[in-house]
Amino acid sequence: MSNNLIPYADMEQMAQAMVKSNLFGMKDVNQVIALGLVAQADGMPFASAVRDYDIILGRPALKSASMQARFQAAGGKVEWKVYTDDEVTGIFSHPNGGTLELTWTIEQAQRIGLVKPNSGWSKYPRAMLRARCLSEGIRTVFPGCLGNMYAPEEVIDFEPQSAPKPKNMGIVTKLGNEIVTIADLKEDMIKGIPMYIPGSDEPYAQYLTVEDWIDGYAEMHAKIHESTKLSQEEKDEKIHSLRVCNDTYTKTFDGNTVAKFLSKLTIHRKEIANG
Repeated sequence: MSNNLIPYADMEQMAQAMVKSNLFGMKDVNQVIALGLVAQADGMPFASAVRDYDIILGRPALKSASMQARFQAAGGKVEWKVYTDDEVTGIFSHPNGGTLELTWTIEQAQRIGLVKPNSGWSKYPRAMLRARCLSEGIRTVFPGCLGNMYAPEEVIDFEPQSAPKPKNMGIVTKLGNEIVTIADLKEDMIKGIPMYIPGSDEPYAQYLTVEDWIDGYAEMHAKIHESTKLSQEEKDEKIHSLRVCNDTYTKTFDGNTVAKFLSKLTIHRKEIANG
């Protein structure tokens, strides 16, 4: 694990070299930087970005082989009980998460609409079933080692979604640096982006710009991450739940927004850690 943050200028030079080399299948410097920020947020070297991650539909994804490697490095074990084109069953165990036997079948994938003509599901069913089994099994038994990431095979099946509409227009929001209530704004100015927290169907807060929303989320994330009252397991669970609550909106981020988002997470964590 690496705790050394690389200056942005150095990241850019490294990303340009990676793209020019044509060795990693990456053709966009911003995407490489975004993946490098993901890697650093997970405590990994910047260069591991092109080895362990993909950008799928504008979202960073952790390769399933890397998921398994991280899980096993953290003390987890995976035993494959069934491994065919029709069914993959794995037994996942970790000292802190117990044991889980998990099965994915091609019939199940067909039933929920994943298997489509000329897709990975129709060409490589065993590999797709294995990736789904790995991601769900590891996320269930020991989610901390995934950094809230999905596998590429999962991301390609995400349905494109637009940002959710605010449910409650009376909540406090931000307008630049000023805190106001939605009721204070003219009707034609209301474009609130809601942020949700676990256990509530109503937004915790609403923001008028993507930048303000990212700041609010990053601050909440950092407070959980740096809490001295929670165990590491509790922190991982709360961070995972916060991500899930806001997943519909963050799925709409493009590569540049993902880079800004991950950078803000790192900045806020350092600010809170330093008091």
